Amino acid sequence: MNLIYRALSDPTRRRILELLRDSDKTAGELGQQFSHTAPTMSKHFSVLKDADLIQGHKSGTSITYTLNVSLLEEAMISLMNQFQLGASAPVREES
Repeated sequence: MNLIYRALSDPTRRRILELLRDSDKTAGELGQQFSHTAPTMSKHFSVLKDADLIQGHKSGTSITYTLNVSLLEEAMISLMNQFQLGASAPVREES
């Protein structure tokens, strides 16, 4: 989980995940959304891949990234449970 939390701690990486939520995108398509250099974007992609939040599929000279939705959902549920967020309030009976 530490790798996931580290990956989610950066606003650029969270934005990358947000962009991938709608559809798979190449590294170039993602890079166009930021003012970062290619090596900086590559580092962000590596952190996300190490946390298994995205997968990269190479085709020719480009890499297409895909969001690992199930792992992201699992991480969010775990985080919410850890802080008891979203827990339903006890039901009160009316007198």
